[in-house]
Amino acid sequence: MARKGAYQGGFDFGEDDTLPADAPLAARMRPQTVDDIVGQDEVVGPGTLLRKAIETGRLPSVILWGPPGCGKTTLARVLANHIDARFESVSAVGSGVAELRQVIAGAKAERKAGKRTVLFIDEIHRFNKAQQDVVLPHVEDGTVTLIGATTENPSFEVIAPLLSRVRVVRLQPLGEDALGSLVDRALADEQHGLGGRGFSIAADAREALLAGAGSDARAALTVLDLAAGMAESEAEAVIIAPHVRQALQDRRPYHDRAGDAHYDTVSAFIKSIRGSDPDAALYWLARMLEAGEDPLFIVRRMVILAAEDVGLADPHALSVATACQQAVHFIGLPEGYLPMAECAAYLALAPKSNSAYLGYLAAREAAAATADEPVPMHLRNAVTGLMQSFGYGQGYRYAHDEPGHVARGETYLPGPAASRGPFYRPGRLGTEVELVQRWRQVRGEDESS
Repeated sequence: MARKGAYQGGFDFGEDDTLPADAPLAARMRPQTVDDIVGQDEVVGPGTLLRKAIETGRLPSVILWGPPGCGKTTLARVLANHIDARFESVSAVGSGVAELRQVIAGAKAERKAGKRTVLFIDEIHRFNKAQQDVVLPHVEDGTVTLIGATTENPSFEVIAPLLSRVRVVRLQPLGEDALGSLVDRALADEQHGLGGRGFSIAADAREALLAGAGSDARAALTVLDLAAGMAESEAEAVIIAPHVRQALQDRRPYHDRAGDAHYDTVSAFIKSIRGSDPDAALYWLARMLEAGEDPLFIVRRMVILAAEDVGLADPHALSVATACQQAVHFIGLPEGYLPMAECAAYLALAPKSNSAYLGYLAAREAAAATADEPVPMHLRNAVTGLMQSFGYGQGYRYAHDEPGHVARGETYLPGPAASRGPFYRPGRLGTEVELVQRWRQVRGEDESS
């Protein structure tokens, strides 16, 4: 029997909130008190802001930011219970302004009777600006205490006025120790868990379950529930690795193609290639592809990296990356992982230089500062007699008429821009060394220059 007001995983069990026996294990095992919450000691452990707040009967408006399955919804329910507040839950996926206004009207009425209201908005990042604006004044005047839950960075998804009135609390992915304690608790709990059915779990099965759950408590308990059902159908009391593997079958890692996981993972991929680690590059590539990432998005990032980070140290890298783009576009998935893996490994192993990238940034800054400088007359093209009479092209030296096809001493920059150079500062790896040697010969310089 669940305590009145305790969170029931999104199910409606009537006035007494009693969970049916066939409710999902993840719902039955949800924490009832703050002491039941595992893996979030930095958020609700002794001495933390939230722990002190609920111990004094006060709760600030907060946004809980963390990955799926880390306990955002559960924590919201527990916090509301600890301050004896009404809990009104709204999902940003299926709710609109009308429902928000209805909840706020109810909160105003309850406030007159001395009862506080916690407004929980799940996936608050999916509310648009107008919907968030509806909540803002009522958070400000204390009509409701807002608890928002989001998997996305609130800095980008929550409007600034609302963000300034709440505290952002970052929840971490659950580690294997935390997940393991939840699994062990579910196996032992006779009232809500599997304890009354006599199940145990083999060590290798437990290890596979924790690894496959991907830091997601809900997933871990769901897999345990399914695996126990398979064992029971075979009249077995021990959950073994094949049961867990079958329960985990085709479970993809969490990867929101429009959110933080999308950007964080591709960032790790790019940094691994830039850092010349082919193992990490292939790992993050596999993570993205197995999670359903758009392969052409990944290839576009590799094309950019080939020019930005490999650059002149290996000019062929750009050809490899663009050939990968064409191959993936032509053959698609699943076989498209082959050229992508080849490209990722090649770029990781290639020598690195960002001299062209930095040179362009320096040149762009100079171009902005000297945009009013006229093009030198000798560099202008004299296509008419009138232009010739005004001095267009006068004094220009045609490079192919000069020794070595180089007009030594010729100037190609306006004076103010030249004084801001040099823009290109060569690297010292790979092909760029050969290019720079020729560049010095062209300029008539020795190594010391």
